[in-house]
Amino acid sequence: MTLLAIAHRAGNDLAALRTAVDLGVDVLEADVHVRARRLEVRHSKHLRPLPVLWDSGPAGLELTSTGAARLELAAVLAALDGRTPVMLDLKGPGRVGARVADLVRAAQPAVPVLVCSRWWPGVDAFSALPEVRPVLTARSRAELLRLRRRVAGARRPYGVSVHRSLLTPAVVGVLRTAVAVVMTWGVNDLAELDRVVGLGVNGVISDEAEVLRAVLDRR
Repeated sequence: MTLLAIAHRAGNDLAALRTAVDLGVDVLEADVHVRARRLEVRHSKHLRPLPVLWDSGPAGLELTSTGAARLELAAVLAALDGRTPVMLDLKGPGRVGARVADLVRAAQPAVPVLVCSRWWPGVDAFSALPEVRPVLTARSRAELLRLRRRVAGARRPYGVSVHRSLLTPAVVGVLRTAVAVVMTWGVNDLAELDRVVGLGVNGVISDEAEVLRAVLDRR
């Protein structure tokens, strides 16, 4: 399979989404949270019990009010160009998977939708939707061990997303024999791109246009 360029967080902002589409990336990534019965698209997290969302950015810690207007998933799906797939990263346990599955079913997207999460029951909620490609995420060594057991069984996902710190040639080799796509994040400089491609991954998740452009130039 062709090495995929996946634009991290590009679906969290409509202007960034359009920029990534113009760049020609293969997949747009968006982070989906449920809050107050809404499907919000954002990377920031709730600083409970305060009414504050926090995230880390170029200027350091970024704080915003939970009461501020947020981009919703329906608007992101409506803004897609009909050619570039989106990967929805489901945040947290609970009913986020079932809620997003209902919305994707109603939207009837023209291209396949990828759905990933560290909480795998959320991804399993899409099993009845043939237009959805499930991706299981692992961020820790314990999660990677569970992932290797899962892909060795009968319920193999379309792909896996494993943090770059957990990857070795042996790990990637085992995963590549079981699933179509082995992707990793956050690959944000060219030296790291060379390293992970050398390990054998075929999906690169990056925030940086320079890295995404270099992935596309490898075709």
